Amino acid sequence: MLEIFLKTVPFFGLIGLGYGAGRTGFFSEEATAWLTKFVFYFALSAMLFRFSANLSFAEIFDARLAAAYLWGTAFTYGIAMAVAFIRGIGVRTAAIEAQCAAIGNTGFLGVPMLALLLGQEAVGPIILVLAIDLIVFSSLLVILVTGSTEGRMSFGILRTVGLGLLKNPMIVSISLGLVVSASGVEPPVVVNEFVTILGNAATPGALFAIGASLASKSAERLVVAGWLSFCKLILHPLFVGLAAFLFFPVNPFQAAVVVSAAALPVAGNVFILAQHYGIAPHRVSASILISTTASIVTVSAVIAWVTG
Repeated sequence: MLEIFLKTVPFFGLIGLGYGAGRTGFFSEEATAWLTKFVFYFALSAMLFRFSANLSFAEIFDARLAAAYLWGTAFTYGIAMAVAFIRGIGVRTAAIEAQCAAIGNTGFLGVPMLALLLGQEAVGPIILVLAIDLIVFSSLLVILVTGSTEGRMSFGILRTVGLGLLKNPMIVSISLGLVVSASGVEPPVVVNEFVTILGNAATPGALFAIGASLASKSAERLVVAGWLSFCKLILHPLFVGLAAFLFFPVNPFQAAVVVSAAALPVAGNVFILAQHYGIAPHRVSASILISTTASIVTVSAVIAWVTG
């Protein structure tokens, strides 16, 4: 585990550097928002396009692997919602809590870190995990929250979900990359060099942005946030591991990648959604802060376990 931990230290060190810059005021919230926007729309999208353009659809999509990750994530999601209902929480807040419990920071942290730690062979499964999170569970959140608010399902809800997916630069960049890959046309050297240079900014930019954004997060509702962090860092990789190794067995390397991805801390976009809908933003904020801090140890432990 020590060897894996030492390999993850530089990644979390960049997060710590960003946190320090945000905490001291050297990097304002506005500056953090603009850096996040650059990474999200440009650097990370370029990285995902380059990765997917060099992979076939078969290298990304594996039905058993998708089933394993879906089962493990849905089970964690269901447990978090059930506990919320037992506590007397409504559907809207329960859905946000479930999102904290089951959706990790795959885009900003998982793609750059796991691709370097586990090798280029891990890129396909990582992209699959990211696509499932964005297409299935982000859509589920919108459906639950909007449907609960309106009291019924409508075409407008499905339209909102569809437009959200079409406007997500990560989904767009992955799709465009797969189209290029399927066409068999080799991108010009100048295009490859352009997306490589731009994509190389994703790793330091994303990690620094994570840290800087944490500086503005509050640590309220610690009991609930602690429970949700436990779900995300422990239960989620455990259930995904059970599915990938036992229920829908895939090859050990694929299983190791999706379990490592499941061990990532709560995704930052859950806070954006919580703010957008006005649902428990402080609870989500604390969950991100606690899970990201604890993940310095837990992510290393999980990666060491599944790769060992």
